[in-house]
Amino acid sequence: MALRQCAIVALRNGLGGRQQVAAASSLAKIGNRDVVGYGVNGAPNYYDRVDFPMPAVRFKENTPDVMALREKEKGDWNKLTMEEKKALYRASFCQTFAEMKAPTGEWKSILGISLLASSIAIWVYLLMKVYVYDAIPDTLSQEKKEAQLKRMIDLRANPVTGVSSKWDYEKGDWK
Repeated sequence: MALRQCAIVALRNGLGGRQQVAAASSLAKIGNRDVVGYGVNGAPNYYDRVDFPMPAVRFKENTPDVMALREKEKGDWNKLTMEEKKALYRASFCQTFAEMKAPTGEWKSILGISLLASSIAIWVYLLMKVYVYDAIPDTLSQEKKEAQLKRMIDLRANPVTGVSSKWDYEKGDWK
């Protein structure tokens, strides 16, 4: 009940009713952070994503230092120092766009795991070839294949579209 009353008070006090307020059930999850936007599917959560640049809640909880800076930012921004601007940014966001887009080096582990899996597959194939598979059958030798082809031609096997259709029986050679 107390959380619901906090949400109602925050709704009434926040920027003339224009500021969004989280549901009472999610206030416990976000702590003392301001709800500043709609969020992913309307949920009050924080994401650092390039495709969704404005999270629903601020990154850090409200501290007296941050609240003093927020009061100061309502005035002239030229009076703020660069450190104060950075502190305000870091209170609202965890990472800059440059930090989000920076390479992480994750490709190295993916490449390593892929090469490891490939080498394991090659070793399994070689071991199977040595210890599991039998020798190649005698019927796959070149002389046996030629004998089988001669027998198919002699029997005139598949004379319309098969091997026999490409043999000239009068000349005794291929067409």
